[in-house]
Amino acid sequence: MNITLNGAEHAVADGASVSTLVSQLTGRMLAPDGRSADGRKLGVAVARNAEVVPRSQWHGTALAEGDDVELVTAVQGG
Repeated sequence: MNITLNGAEHAVADGASVSTLVSQLTGRMLAPDGRSADGRKLGVAVARNAEVVPRSQWHGTALAEGDDVELVTAVQGG
């Protein structure tokens, strides 16, 4: 199915969750609570259809055809 990810069309598998998407994009496995399975900070926030999805809900939030997803990565610097 197709979603819009950060303004660009992006294909994801049917039934994919926010957690699945974040894992694919970051290359890191996620625990069901949305934390990185390796224990390191993830530094990612997600909004689906203009609503922030709390990390604890990533696993249970299914994506649907046409969803508009914004994925923001924290960047350190000055």
